[in-house]
Amino acid sequence: MDLVDGIRVFVTTVETGSFAAAAARLGISPKLASKYMAELEDRFGARLLQRTTRRIGLTAAGERLLRRAPDWLETLEDMRGDLRESGARLSGTLRVSAPLSFGEMHAAPMLRRFQARHPDLTVDLRLSDQFADLAAEGIDLALRIGQLQDSALIARKLGEIVLLLVAAPAYLDRAGRPLQAQDLTAHDCIRDTNLRSSGGWPLVEAGVPRRIPVSGRFLVNSARATRDLALEGAGIALCPDYMIGPDLAAGRLERVLPETEGARLDVHALHLDHRRMARRTRALLDFVVRDRFDSLL
Repeated sequence: MDLVDGIRVFVTTVETGSFAAAAARLGISPKLASKYMAELEDRFGARLLQRTTRRIGLTAAGERLLRRAPDWLETLEDMRGDLRESGARLSGTLRVSAPLSFGEMHAAPMLRRFQARHPDLTVDLRLSDQFADLAAEGIDLALRIGQLQDSALIARKLGEIVLLLVAAPAYLDRAGRPLQAQDLTAHDCIRDTNLRSSGGWPLVEAGVPRRIPVSGRFLVNSARATRDLALEGAGIALCPDYMIGPDLAAGRLERVLPETEGARLDVHALHLDHRRMARRTRALLDFVVRDRFDSLL
């Protein structure tokens, strides 16, 4: 057994909570991960993990090793990268998580620009409106929109988006243009269930917060589908600005109540502890901060 492999199995097992999850992240079998762990403990002459039928915990020796092992692995990875790639070429796989519609429209093109600069990299982009568990799923960087949950993740704010009221001109010609937020109650409203606004749309009208009860014949869990339905004239939608900018510019959609808008939501890049960040992840984070999705944010 290579000492590096053994320590990598140890750290990954602690992060994921099981040999099976660690093996899946490292691309080896659970049997081999368990074998590496046993050989590492023999080599150090100390038990590092407490194994029970329900969980894996750290011994005192394991706690001491965990305080130093991640930094040691990162330093080794940096040295290997410097020697193998002369400090310039990045390789390996980057796993990135992003919301579905935002990821399709903006994260994917951004990652393509980054990968074009580092052709030896493989990008694994995982799109879902459910929050990924970075440690358990081996995610290097997560892009998230909205309020952050309490966690041990490190967050870097990239910018913000705003939700806007829009509709197709044909719908507004047919149903009439609202003059105030309360008028929305008489319109077909396309509701994005990802916004979790069952009590109505939270809006700001002329600087005053309002919650307007709305109804309509379409509920969808996709910002892209909400925008597409609005383009088809199905009603008024509350859409993130990143989704509808070109449609507004081309006149396919029209702002409804221009003095009224929905929530402003922060966009963050999240990652695990800096001390465990690989060179390729650091490079991606720096690129995301500079790129800002091609001036989107």
